Amino acid sequence: MGLFAAIRRVGRIAEPAPPPPGAAAAPALLRGSLQLRHVDAGSCNGCEIELGGCFSPVYDGERYGTRLVASPRHADGLLVTGVVTHNMAQALRDTVEATPQPRVVIAVGDCARNCGEFAGGYGVLGPVSDVVAVDAEVPGCPPAPAEIIQVLRQVSGR
Repeated sequence: MGLFAAIRRVGRIAEPAPPPPGAAAAPALLRGSLQLRHVDAGSCNGCEIELGGCFSPVYDGERYGTRLVASPRHADGLLVTGVVTHNMAQALRDTVEATPQPRVVIAVGDCARNCGEFAGGYGVLGPVSDVVAVDAEVPGCPPAPAEIIQVLRQVSGR
């Protein structure tokens, strides 16, 4: 029997998804599919590497209904990484305003949550919550893809 015949006979084998986590503070209208725009407000790129891992074949964040989109106008929310620098504060505010209501803002990583290693830096304005309202946070420096996906699943309810 050939390889193709064996694949057809066995079918697709995948591990079942773990049960959905408890709900976060996201609006009920955002339950289910969640389209997200990423904003780097001034990070070291460690969190961006882990975000990329979330949507890789290994973690497959899209199977839980979350997807990265290219424009805030097509997004249900924002994933914000890094401290907010003086130069990025207005750009972050504008991106939040360009995202339609209801929306969710998720601060990813310790820098976005509390400035982390960059606290007190001359170019640092502060954490994301000092500039825009934050609905959920992902702790870690950088957080592992599994931790990011856990929060995304809480927000989406999947």
